[in-house]
Amino acid sequence: MIKVENHLGSIEISDNYLTNLIGNTAASCFGVVQMNPFGTRQGISSFFKKNNDSAKGVIIRQNREKLIIDLHITVSYGVNISAIVDSIVKKVRFAVSEETDFSVSKVNVFIDEMKS
Repeated sequence: MIKVENHLGSIEISDNYLTNLIGNTAASCFGVVQMNPFGTRQGISSFFKKNNDSAKGVIIRQNREKLIIDLHITVSYGVNISAIVDSIVKKVRFAVSEETDFSVSKVNVFIDEMKS
């Protein structure tokens, strides 16, 4: 759970909702072929659950009131990687701030693979 407290009370958003939101946003960007599982937990989970692709490759950490997001992706061969990363960072920041009103301090994009 991601939890933020303010003068009106506290807001809690489940990790599942946030990872699916971020994963779907990143996967919809031009040039992204797929999200890649990262770590043992996601690797085993993705092996047994073939239908939950949007949460793969998304790691969320909370630093005080801000989120740090890591994304592991596969990109298409021949596309401008810098443009893809800029697009992903902007779209993920916008989606998270619009849907949850949380502030994102950093979006780290790791390109694990290229496919033609």
